[in-house]
Amino acid sequence: MAERIDTLADSHLAWRAAAPPSIADNIRRQPAYVVLCIVVALIGCGLFAYSQTKAFAQDEGYHLLAAQLILDGKRPYLDFLYPQTPLSAYWNAGWMSLLGQGWRQVHGVGAVTASAPVMLIADFVFVRAPNAAWRLPAATLAAVAFGLNAGVFEFTTVGQPYALCLLLMAAALRLSVASPGGVRPLMTAGAGFCASAAACASLLTAPAALVLLVWTLVVGRPGSRLLKAAAFVAGACLPVVPLLWLFVQGPRQVVFNVIEYQLLYRLVDWPGAYGHDLGVYLSWANSGQALLLVALAAVALVAARRGNGWARARRAEVCLCGWLGAALALHISTAHPTFAWYYLLLVPLLAVLAPIGLFEFAARVGGALRPWLAVGAVMAVMIASLAHTLHADWDDLGWKDFERLAAKVNEVTPKGGQILADEHIYFLTGRAPPEGAANMDSHKLSLPPQLAALLHVTSHADFDRQVAAGLYDTVALCEPDLIEKLDLDDLYAQKYELPTTDCAVFWQPLSLRSGETTEAQ
Repeated sequence: MAERIDTLADSHLAWRAAAPPSIADNIRRQPAYVVLCIVVALIGCGLFAYSQTKAFAQDEGYHLLAAQLILDGKRPYLDFLYPQTPLSAYWNAGWMSLLGQGWRQVHGVGAVTASAPVMLIADFVFVRAPNAAWRLPAATLAAVAFGLNAGVFEFTTVGQPYALCLLLMAAALRLSVASPGGVRPLMTAGAGFCASAAACASLLTAPAALVLLVWTLVVGRPGSRLLKAAAFVAGACLPVVPLLWLFVQGPRQVVFNVIEYQLLYRLVDWPGAYGHDLGVYLSWANSGQALLLVALAAVALVAARRGNGWARARRAEVCLCGWLGAALALHISTAHPTFAWYYLLLVPLLAVLAPIGLFEFAARVGGALRPWLAVGAVMAVMIASLAHTLHADWDDLGWKDFERLAAKVNEVTPKGGQILADEHIYFLTGRAPPEGAANMDSHKLSLPPQLAALLHVTSHADFDRQVAAGLYDTVALCEPDLIEKLDLDDLYAQKYELPTTDCAVFWQPLSLRSGETTEAQ
């Protein structure tokens, strides 16, 4: 038995060695690969089922509204405020034009999109596993650690850009390592394109392009480094073209939305933001998934750093995952305020490293002969942690609640009537938001009148005056503090409260516009 353990421990040289593409192709023809595909498909089914039932994020409302406004012929930045890079909004708009303007369609696309990088990462681990006994368990662990991560499960199945970012980053990683020492300019250009496109979907991924470019220069052969770097940069320029076109049409608006808002205005009207950020930094200690993934990734990085028996290409791949993870974690941590779900962008990198770390650990404690025992224990923690998170969030506000609110708004608001509501209501009712209401969070901004008009920003003070003057036939909000601040109970004759929520609809303003009367249809 001791000899078998020693032999298997020595076999992790196979993990550390670089397998030729022909061997990888043969590995994928094995029955175990079919089983892996079934595992990923089941994870995809779980993501899809969740996306159609309970998936919801408060901030996805303005993402979906932005896509709807684009379909109506409007342009982000130039016609409405959108403090994000634009690719995700156009991505959602494109799918909505094909599938229909509903949240379920967007959620379904997100679930399918999120399943693709799970397969890319699982395949990546499968063809690099140390031996046949560990191949399927290691790849299954990577798939479960990625696809059933609580952050991934909850936030890639909504209308936010995370699923698209994960797909683009996983593709950039795979293309970057496809031929680190050779000259494959198309693959290198593809890596640059995907990394840049991820940043054009969310600036949270911005460091990935720089890390991959530096890695391409470092690991390439001396004669090919400049060529590959040029190909990478050329590919990276393409996704930026739409943003540059918007910049040409409105440079001030683009600079404000993409740069100034993120640097200068995120903290406006957010007391205690730095205390909030500290809580986010420490929250990983309460997550079994995060603790386990980080610990196993650390073991993998230490093993690669020592370098005993590691082929240069394999060591470079592991180090690349480590540098990408560190760069993204540092960048995300500098966002103020930051949020725990931002860190889900690190999960595919941790999912690559975790099986390596588990094998390195198991090979040294005598557990390498029982891969499913070690992998099963880790997966049990992952699944239990996900179940706990979903159970805790199950009764939170969701799309079905907003659908009921939207139905009430349509019932009590006259045709052509003005409404003031959350972005979700504008999206569901198909009613155009009033000027400056495409992003409710922007109301905290107090800008000079000329600049506010250029950027399509309406302040809280302006909306307060409009509500008090009876400009809006209907107001639908889910913020009790704001409802009380606006004194809506005294300004409107009718009120509907959505049971078990803080949401309410107000209609029939007591102070009517210029003597007009409103008649609910």
